[in-house]
Amino acid sequence: MKKSSRLLVVPLILLLAAALFFYLRDMQPPDIALTPAGGPLRSANGLQLQVQDPGAGLRWLRVTAQQGQQQFVLFDQRWSNAPASLDQPLQLDPMLQDGSLTLLVETGDAAPYPFGGGNQTQQLFSFELDNRPPQLTVLSRSHNLTQGGSGLLLFRASEPVSDCGLQIGERFFPAFQQPSGDYLCLFSYPHDAARDSVPRLVAKDRAGNTGNGGFYYHINRRTFAQDQIGISDGFLQQVMPQFRQQFPDAATDLDLFLRVNRELRPANRQRLIELCGNSSSQPLWQGPFLRQPNAATRATFGDVRSYLYQGQKIDQQTHMGIDLASTAQAEVPAANSGRVVFADYLGIYGNCVLVDHGLGLHSLYAHLTRMDVQPGQSIARGQIVGTTGATGLAGGDHLHYEMMIGGLPINPIEWWDPSWMTNNIDSKLQQLAGQPGL
Repeated sequence: MKKSSRLLVVPLILLLAAALFFYLRDMQPPDIALTPAGGPLRSANGLQLQVQDPGAGLRWLRVTAQQGQQQFVLFDQRWSNAPASLDQPLQLDPMLQDGSLTLLVETGDAAPYPFGGGNQTQQLFSFELDNRPPQLTVLSRSHNLTQGGSGLLLFRASEPVSDCGLQIGERFFPAFQQPSGDYLCLFSYPHDAARDSVPRLVAKDRAGNTGNGGFYYHINRRTFAQDQIGISDGFLQQVMPQFRQQFPDAATDLDLFLRVNRELRPANRQRLIELCGNSSSQPLWQGPFLRQPNAATRATFGDVRSYLYQGQKIDQQTHMGIDLASTAQAEVPAANSGRVVFADYLGIYGNCVLVDHGLGLHSLYAHLTRMDVQPGQSIARGQIVGTTGATGLAGGDHLHYEMMIGGLPINPIEWWDPSWMTNNIDSKLQQLAGQPGL
């Protein structure tokens, strides 16, 4: 071969190699992702489609909804500039009916392979279109409520639901599904609920449809006692040093008291709400709850307390439990059976024990000198959980006893009353078990 011919072959080979590289450089079809990718779907929620081809870029995309013999084109577009990706919301055609639905996503890129047509791919997604909200049927019949008190609902949902429970104003009380498939919802009509607050059952199905339901109820409204608490220098000197580390910049013991009462108190309440967030789906209690024996009531639930220093009002708070005073360091029995959630020091409550009784119901034993139980421990009704004391924000030896539903304090006296328990709680549990209820 002549030298001139060889010089012509080399560029030709390089040219062919470059052409082959250009032709074969992108042999991968675009990537398709759809959210959600299947299952129950509500028309109004729509979908989010993501298509990517970082190589040659996208050339065309078509999305078709198929239902029975009908087809609806949801998206159809071609591009000359070959974008590398597309993030496209998809709205379903209003003509689509509830039932099975298939979405076909087809796309191709701008690659010269194969034969100039680009890499093409398609993907099928299956859904169950559901635009009907779940139906909620209340099975329990009698719901006599007292402001700050408790109630129990038994109801049934027409389909599997989530985010299910009772809404009163901004407060939500979750329901718990029972082995029978029905739901129990323990709730409170809050002590501070507005007069126009209406309890409503709410539930969301798997497609995102929200169902609502009402029920018959009667509310006994009440007013709460006013109380005055005198704050002395002796009290400040005795009690406040334990909180100094949390508020080192407080100028005086009185300033420290106000910081504890106004800042630490709600922070401790928020911690209790968090601790109450995980509760047994089954009732753990048995029978009426026990009251601290041989103890005098020193403060009641819902008392509006005005704090006075040197005759002047300096603060106001609401007392959310019942204070019971007996002999110093008296044994404290568990009000009912349950599982210990917390047993430690907690700010204004001092040494305290929190017990889960199921369905979101908890009891709290505060200001203890000694704690005799551990978190995670199952305890029996009447088992000793500790001894009374004056730890935390307490002026003397006593038991601060609280009951809560979903972290919201409720009036404990109802749960001490066997007649109230029979009429308002046990009857619903018997109805769930297939026995006549109220």
